Amino acid sequence: MSTPITVVPTARPRLPVAVGAGLTNRGMVRERNEDSILTDPSGALWAVADGMGGYGFGDLASDIVIDCLARIPDGVDPGPALVARLKEANELVLQRQRAPGMGRMGATVVAVLIGRAVAHVAWAGDSRAYLLRGGHLRPLTRDHSVVQEMVDRGELTPAEAESHPESHMVTRAVGGGAELDVDLVSVPLAVGDRLLLCSDGLTRCVYESTVETLLRDAASPEEACQKLIREALDSGAPDNVSAIAIVIRDG
Repeated sequence: MSTPITVVPTARPRLPVAVGAGLTNRGMVRERNEDSILTDPSGALWAVADGMGGYGFGDLASDIVIDCLARIPDGVDPGPALVARLKEANELVLQRQRAPGMGRMGATVVAVLIGRAVAHVAWAGDSRAYLLRGGHLRPLTRDHSVVQEMVDRGELTPAEAESHPESHMVTRAVGGGAELDVDLVSVPLAVGDRLLLCSDGLTRCVYESTVETLLRDAASPEEACQKLIREALDSGAPDNVSAIAIVIRDG
């Protein structure tokens, strides 16, 4: 009779976890806040939707976007799920536009769904996502805007684009047309990484170098959001401003 062999399973390494916070403010000029944010205590799903105030009912459009994203169930394929929910939101916003007494409305959006230490980022418009790694900030999204297309064609420098009179004009938005094109990028995450989602109300007021410093030096996601919003307000904040900060920690 052979001697029994005891096999001890090897412990699986724990995946990093995401911890974050969000903050939104109507700014110094707007009468109401048309931004909406989604924060997730489980650390998986986060989003900023920026209602397009020039259309009217921007707050309704951004709420529809967040409501659709919030219904993403656990265990789905992250990228397709984000795209599907944003396309659903587009259809719902278009339906509301056609209702009696309603008019054109829309929202830009950036959303991230984190699963197995990978951030899946989806966006339409000029709401942005950034990754801070090793103390250095880099954008994960590329604006869908008139001035970004001009930069891509070599007609403007990035610095000129910031102050261009058409800098607020986006080429994609939820509710902007019958078909919504959603861009998607996936980024592996490591312990120590920090993510930032924000509306253009932040990036129009605060230089990326300042965003980098505030996000890097903040002791917590809550402190990062508070300092970023305060910096925008101190700079005049002519638009609503929203920020979500996420820290990737050891599981």
